[in-house]
Amino acid sequence: MELRSLGSLRVSVVGIGCNNFGGRLDATASMNVVHGALDAGVNFFDTADIYGATQSEVLLGRALAGRRSDAVVATKFGMPIDDDHVGAHPDYVRQACEDSLRRLDTEYLDLYQLHFPDDTVPIADTIGAMQELVRSGKVREIGCSNLNPAQLREAKLAAGDGTAFVSVQNQYSLLAREPERDGVLETCEELDLGFLPFYPLANGLLTGKFRPGEPLVAGSRLAAMPAERSVHWLSEGFQRKVGALLAYAEEIHVPILSLAFSWLLSHHQVASVIAGASSPDQVRANAGAVRHLEPEQIERLNELTA
Repeated sequence: MELRSLGSLRVSVVGIGCNNFGGRLDATASMNVVHGALDAGVNFFDTADIYGATQSEVLLGRALAGRRSDAVVATKFGMPIDDDHVGAHPDYVRQACEDSLRRLDTEYLDLYQLHFPDDTVPIADTIGAMQELVRSGKVREIGCSNLNPAQLREAKLAAGDGTAFVSVQNQYSLLAREPERDGVLETCEELDLGFLPFYPLANGLLTGKFRPGEPLVAGSRLAAMPAERSVHWLSEGFQRKVGALLAYAEEIHVPILSLAFSWLLSHHQVASVIAGASSPDQVRANAGAVRHLEPEQIERLNELTA
């Protein structure tokens, strides 16, 4: 498995998104995914304090017992757990970190990420608290999610000569090309940030299991999604693009799953592609999906999904 850099961290180019742990996946299934990932050479695990109503961190920590040094663990804070556990105030940053360390049963977090910007708190205050956590040894690197270019530059300025964000995690896939248009990819280049795409498989549309016009696969993410959310992913525009991608995948004899992962990783700013998995087999499929794409193949994918 190829590794890429996130600050001082070395992460596998395929990562595991742990948002299903404690929800769709119980303790046994979560452990199987984690062990399957490590055995496949995947070392990067991304969770958050809100995933699985805080149980994702608990199950990830249990699964890594005895193998913690083999893993790079990323978690996040800031989204509302309840009325008293939300935001990016320095006091809460410190408390949220302690809570995550306890749930994960670990002495340190490899990557600690601001999950969402908090307009009520100056970013300098938030980063100051995160820098304290790094100095104390509780956190190795810091990052963020859902920030735009202006916010990323403000955060870099606020960090001064101290520890600064090494990553930004935003939505990006063949079907969601916003980071190219909103300037986030360019800003990653400017500020030497690693980009971590979430929803890289567009909630299952790019796995190869979805076929436009056919019934959804039972038990799939899309099938389980509330109608008010699935209507976005099942729009006519997305279905038309998926159909075109499937046709091209068959034409060049490359699975659409491989095209989805490899296209993202063809962007050098992308450090790791974070995807959920429900079984070791799915982990192995994701880990084995990465391949080199020729420039003309990348150009064609861009044309089909522009």
